[in-house]
Amino acid sequence: MRKNVRVWVAAFLYYSGLVALFRWLMRRGGPRLIILNYHRSKGDLRQHLLYLRRHYRMLHLEEALEELYTGQRNPQQKLDRRTPLVLTFDDGYHDNYTYAFKFANELQVPITIFLIPGYIDSGDFFWWGEGVRLVKYAGVEQVTLDGRVYQLGQTDDRAALSKVIDSRLRFSHSIAERETFLQMIRQLLAVPAANGAISYEGEADLPMSWAEAMKMQESGWVSFGGHTMHHPVLSYLTDPAEVRAEISSCREVMEQRLGRPIRTFAYPIGRTEHIGSDAIDAVKEAGYQWAVTTMRGVATPASDPYRIERVLGEASRHWLLMAAETSGLWHKISPLWKSFIKDDE
Repeated sequence: MRKNVRVWVAAFLYYSGLVALFRWLMRRGGPRLIILNYHRSKGDLRQHLLYLRRHYRMLHLEEALEELYTGQRNPQQKLDRRTPLVLTFDDGYHDNYTYAFKFANELQVPITIFLIPGYIDSGDFFWWGEGVRLVKYAGVEQVTLDGRVYQLGQTDDRAALSKVIDSRLRFSHSIAERETFLQMIRQLLAVPAANGAISYEGEADLPMSWAEAMKMQESGWVSFGGHTMHHPVLSYLTDPAEVRAEISSCREVMEQRLGRPIRTFAYPIGRTEHIGSDAIDAVKEAGYQWAVTTMRGVATPASDPYRIERVLGEASRHWLLMAAETSGLWHKISPLWKSFIKDDE
């Protein structure tokens, strides 16, 4: 019900002309760059792209950042007064290849994807989905972890165990600690070994391959940035040397595999508490020119080039919600929306 109400509100904002007004106000406010932060691609993405292509000047991330910070625009776009916008996708999910790449080609829309080389090399499932996946495919009916017994036939126990697994993985102090725990929990739950995407239903939780990344790059519609080697939460790593290695090795491997300079970086999870000062210093030392966060905001020439804000994009959301979000209007009314939800509860 609440989802429908959100869409109805977004439809009113759009068809009343308020979204168009806020787009105009943004253009009048000086140089701005909207960077949308997507992850998966399946959903309403094609409709998103149709709307964005019509109302914004869509660029690759590097081109857009060069323009923002130098003030120099591609001569072919000098007469286009629309606000520049970039679509970014974090993690390099396989469905970025099957959906986002297909739509980028069809509609001739540039996109930028942040890759995790360690997962591309291994072809393994991303760690942040393992809590749910491992419990779902457990080969036992009962398990004891950290002194608590979980009955996997009970919905509440399954949810609680998934949450515990996710927390242990998220707060790991090293990649080795995280991988050791993952191996232990897989054995404890007697989960059968995965055999690629065929073994389980979660193809979207798998990374793309290097061959797919190369095909995307060769199209000219897809560019890439770094997202660490193994996607740790950087501020939780206790060894600064591991922080530096995760960031610098990512760039080195990507440049070797893709044959092009990698100049942009996205912090895993990406809020202030997940980054840490060591990571920002490491990004600079590794030779990246810009780094994006997941903190909400629209970039300006005054934005810190190593703490650039983005706007959340979700392919599963109705395009009308995305239209209100990119205009800045949805953010303005969000306190009222949250108040409505609280009162409704």
